[in-house]
Amino acid sequence: MRPCAAQVSGVLRLLESLGARTIVLGRSRDDAAGATCEAVARAWVARGGEVLDVVDWPETAASWLRQARRFTAHQPDAWVVAARPSGWKGMCRRLIGSAQWAPRRTIVAASLTPGDQIADGVRGVTAEGRAW
Repeated sequence: MRPCAAQVSGVLRLLESLGARTIVLGRSRDDAAGATCEAVARAWVARGGEVLDVVDWPETAASWLRQARRFTAHQPDAWVVAARPSGWKGMCRRLIGSAQWAPRRTIVAASLTPGDQIADGVRGVTAEGRAW
């Protein structure tokens, strides 16, 4: 499965607009999320950026605490998320209120919509590469 090049380009544009150099990728455990994260990571490193970690999470969990701690541990310049809505909602709920996570420095990929973002300030990119 290959993610849309327009979507990856849109994510890179948003990262650059944030002035990011380091990122942490977050993802569901499905093939589509994995392919999107791999494509973003390759493109980001090719532009001279650094991927500090890739954190995956299940669609359902008791708390998502371990994943949330790992997601925020490196204090990146930005986070990129490719996930199914159900897992992201649980993860996002765990992240809200964390001093280490900044929703405004978080970019979500096409499988998520503005209604799925949960936290104010999270940005997204559609499959066509349009930012919201």
